[in-house]
Amino acid sequence: MAMESSMKDGGRLAEKVQSLETHLRAMGPTLVAFSGGVDSSYLLAVAARVLSENVVALMTVSPSTPPHDARQAVSIAARLGVTLVTVPHNELDIAEYATNPLNRCYYCKTSLYEICRREAARRGLTAIADGVNLDDLGDYRPGLHSAQEHGVRHPLVEAKLSKDEVRQASRRLGLPTWDKPASPCLSSRIPYGTRITSAMLSRVARAEEFLRSLGLDELRVRYDGETARIEMAPAAFSLLSSPSTFRRMATALQSLGLTTVTLDLEGYRSGVFNPKSKAPPPGGGLP
Repeated sequence: MAMESSMKDGGRLAEKVQSLETHLRAMGPTLVAFSGGVDSSYLLAVAARVLSENVVALMTVSPSTPPHDARQAVSIAARLGVTLVTVPHNELDIAEYATNPLNRCYYCKTSLYEICRREAARRGLTAIADGVNLDDLGDYRPGLHSAQEHGVRHPLVEAKLSKDEVRQASRRLGLPTWDKPASPCLSSRIPYGTRITSAMLSRVARAEEFLRSLGLDELRVRYDGETARIEMAPAAFSLLSSPSTFRRMATALQSLGLTTVTLDLEGYRSGVFNPKSKAPPPGGGLP
């Protein structure tokens, strides 16, 4: 029975992958909004196979971009043989973004899609696509409003691919991102309502890079400008059992300007600052 169920699951996944390929062919020359994460990497890999030279990836690099994500995105695009356009960008120049309201991501995505639209027009590309998957529709995603306003396609959603299915399909393609932990922008580490500064983002980025050097992978450094709270997978707590490791952490984090650091005993949780409901319409009186 288990083998039969596995075969059925594999068949359903194959049908969805075929559907994805069909959607991409119909879209024609496409610009993919690329981050180097699980979803956009898989989308780009399939688009490269289906559209060949008629696909271009675009990534904005800003103070909110995790440095390791930018490096991996460059590596993935090169591996796939896809042209990658990198655009220096600073969302903090957008006043509505920097004040960090609940719909902060709406303003981020609006600026991203405007950049994508200009580049697509310049290159004669007829469609813009992103890596939103089916599961994302049930999450708090203010950026989905902006995607709708800018006519951005969600091919993974159109093919009804869930996050787990994207990971499975990525593994079959041999993509190194198949088991990559979620890695949203660094601004997601700052509580809503706390004004975001480049100094805060830099501290978070350097702190997370240091913690990864200790062997940690799935983690967040939540920071409100005064106190930093480390979230990590509970299974990794044993890596910090040595007093010498704690002393090393304290020295390194204090040198970054994080004078008060706590360890969240509940461990890593995605989207801890998000409200429980879906995104409200943009401009709806949010703080």
